[in-house]
Amino acid sequence: MTDTLSGQTLGRADIAKLLTTGPHHLAECDLDEADLAMLDLSGWTFERCSMRHTDLSSARLARTVWRSTKAPFANMTGADLEEAQITGCDLNNVSLRRANIGSARFLATRMTGADLHMARGMGFTFEEVLLVGARLPGLSFRKEKLLRLDMAQADLAKSDFRGAVLEGCSLREANLDGAQFAGADLRGADLGGLQLEDARVFRGATISREQAEQLLSGWGLLIR
Repeated sequence: MTDTLSGQTLGRADIAKLLTTGPHHLAECDLDEADLAMLDLSGWTFERCSMRHTDLSSARLARTVWRSTKAPFANMTGADLEEAQITGCDLNNVSLRRANIGSARFLATRMTGADLHMARGMGFTFEEVLLVGARLPGLSFRKEKLLRLDMAQADLAKSDFRGAVLEGCSLREANLDGAQFAGADLRGADLGGLQLEDARVFRGATISREQAEQLLSGWGLLIR
């Protein structure tokens, strides 16, 4: 059974002591700027905690549960987040470089400016997530159903959206250099002010009549 600890300010030494008795449920705890690098926190729960600038680099966070936790600028570089459940959190400007996010679920979470460069893993889920200005180069969303993701101004260079369905998503002003969209359904996506030169980026994707009209308007053509 997971023990619950509430309303405490905790540092590395405190967490290290708790590790001897297995996974814990931390509620409304202050871990701001704590050095938790390389610790094995698998199965822990963080609920309404504060983890601003917390160092979780190379930490083992598999099967962790995060609810309404504020962790802007947290460093999760190289961390293992496999099967983590992250809901209603503030992960703005978090670093997830080289992190394992296989089968992780990010729901209703703010990740503006997040860095997922070289993040790896399959079967992860992003739903109702703000990824404005985030770095997601090369990430594979292949055959995923993406719901209400705001990726405006994000770096999506060489990302794989083949066969994906984007509903209520925004790609406005995103960097799509080298991205793949063959077989993708973009009818429910905000593609920004489409220009004719953008057509090659979305080659093989399905777009709506309205989106097609935007493209053709670049030629001065009208569809009746």
